[in-house]
Amino acid sequence: MKVAYYSPLQPSRSGIADYSSLLLPALRERLDVVVAKPGKRGPSADIALYHVGNDPDAHGWIVDALRDRPGVVVLHEYVLHHLIAGITIGRGDGRGYLDAMERELGVAGRLLGLGVLDNLLPLLWETQPERFPLAGTVLEHARGLVVHSRYVGERARAAGYRGRLWRIPHPVWPMGKVTAAGDVRGDPLVGCFGFLNMNKRIPELLHAFAAFRRDRPGARLLLVGAAGERFDVARRLERLGLTEGVIRLDYVPEDRLWSLMAACDVLVNLRYPTMGETSGSVIRALSLGKPLVVSDVGWFHELPDGAVLKVPVDEHEVATLRAALAFASDHAAELGSAARGFVTQEHDLDVVADRYVEALEVAAGGDAVDDAVLWRVAEAAAEAGITDVAVVAARLREIGIGGYEGP
Repeated sequence: MKVAYYSPLQPSRSGIADYSSLLLPALRERLDVVVAKPGKRGPSADIALYHVGNDPDAHGWIVDALRDRPGVVVLHEYVLHHLIAGITIGRGDGRGYLDAMERELGVAGRLLGLGVLDNLLPLLWETQPERFPLAGTVLEHARGLVVHSRYVGERARAAGYRGRLWRIPHPVWPMGKVTAAGDVRGDPLVGCFGFLNMNKRIPELLHAFAAFRRDRPGARLLLVGAAGERFDVARRLERLGLTEGVIRLDYVPEDRLWSLMAACDVLVNLRYPTMGETSGSVIRALSLGKPLVVSDVGWFHELPDGAVLKVPVDEHEVATLRAALAFASDHAAELGSAARGFVTQEHDLDVVADRYVEALEVAAGGDAVDDAVLWRVAEAAAEAGITDVAVVAARLREIGIGGYEGP
């Protein structure tokens, strides 16, 4: 089977480019994969696989290709408002934006869109994207859908998607020897990696860390990643008296990222509202066996309690986060062992690649084979007097027949 593969690729500063650098070689061991390139004619193939995220610069050309040729969509996040605005308004197609808003919310959505176009309302993709995901524009062209979480799968179904759906975990990087960076230290050293903005709960983290540091004056917070355009990290640190307690680094290359994460005693990855995304930083943290503190939302909520510490987003968030930092510091070995055990078992790269192959085979026509097998199994079950369909279906999924989530 030949697969056309659409994704941003390194050196793009994209989490999905990092994801593809991990998945693509594993798929090429199993399939004939041809990588599509922006601005070039799509390669001839039996099925196309489209990785879709929320960045119009990285994914606009991929949605264009999907519209021309429907295929299997990997929905890396559910909220796509910024993407849709970029490929409509950003290209001078205001009507396309209004159509997307109307598809989502009916006439009320179209009126809201008109308010945005007429500068009567703030840009919704900056202020309230989670209220208006606009994923339907992509879902309507999907011949199959791959998601990484129940959270996204449930929202796709609620939005009216009725096609094939497979839930495949984010793969874990094969672990080699990682040497911890020697130029960052703390007692303990708490790390937060990724794009820094309000949605990553950085203000809450800074307040919690300031309180935590009063009890642990040797503690340091390592903030690594580019900051939002209007998010002044330095000013916030000064206000909280944290200029001496925080180590601030901008975007770093992959090798440096791993070494910095390995140097940390505790890692933090918060967010609210969630856009339905998974997090490569979380997968890295788990694979390193680091105690990890996350927000109790979306995909993060689905992580096992024994492997991560979850902080509810409520009026007690800062106090709970402070307590979580203390607990994670004191129980690092126990939490880290559970984290590594979970991610090694549930996110294995070979298993993930095999499940992609199964999904692509079904989407490319393998469902006809599944249907024939299922029909014969149903006949045999009836002859044997087996009436519990759920039990039969579960056994079939164990051997890879009908392994998708139904409509």
